[in-house]
Amino acid sequence: MPRGFPGRHFARILMERRGLLAGLVKRDFSMRYKGSVAGWIWGVIHPIVLLISYTFVFSVCLKQTPGPGEATQNFPLFLFAGMLPWLLFSETVQRSATSLIEQSTLITKTVFPSEIVPVAIFLSSLASHCIAVVLAIAGVAALLHRGSPALLAFPLLVLLLGLFAVGLAWIVAGLQVYLRDTAQILIVILTLWFWVTPIFISAEKFPRKIRFLLWANPLTPLVRAYRDILLAGRWPRLSELSVAAVWGVSVFLCGGLFFRQLKRGFADVL
Repeated sequence: MPRGFPGRHFARILMERRGLLAGLVKRDFSMRYKGSVAGWIWGVIHPIVLLISYTFVFSVCLKQTPGPGEATQNFPLFLFAGMLPWLLFSETVQRSATSLIEQSTLITKTVFPSEIVPVAIFLSSLASHCIAVVLAIAGVAALLHRGSPALLAFPLLVLLLGLFAVGLAWIVAGLQVYLRDTAQILIVILTLWFWVTPIFISAEKFPRKIRFLLWANPLTPLVRAYRDILLAGRWPRLSELSVAAVWGVSVFLCGGLFFRQLKRGFADVL
């Protein structure tokens, strides 16, 4: 592996600073709910409230149903399974955008590996994600009476999602240091991205003229894989895992290279 390869560079930093990373994860998770009575429970309440709201609008008001080829016609479960990867991805990227500016004191006054800040945000968000996944598994077991060894594939999906999210988080975090409009632009992009991800309806029900947007969407195979595991109890399709792996590894490596170039001037700009 080349000496300057970002994967090797990041792995070395992670091994050398794993104690610092653990401390950042713990600090980020505790600060999010500091002073709150309910604490981390809010991390579960928020997605559930979103689920109830979207179910009311799309299922009750608009009479939306999953496609005929889906594993279940239970719309709340169908929606929840699709929301899970999106929530982890969007929270990681959006919160990472301003993370370096928030940690500017550490970056400018100490020898601090700024690469690990978005990673810490992802791992902190992953804690709430795992709780939500457990709730989804419980809901499927109670309502659909399904369980499967395919649940063992979840760590692989989380890894692929994490590679993609962290790679993109590095890009937007680095850009935000130099271009302070990046976080606002990101909100617009994520809003549009959300609606071209097959969360509310199956891919087959999207209009044919814009269906190409789904297949160009890196999150589409991950959403479908989550539903395969949770709702159908089957292992994810190899083709979808391959697409997700290509996107995840490519964005992770490109994001790492991009971040390494930008970080040389962080101390001067921050």
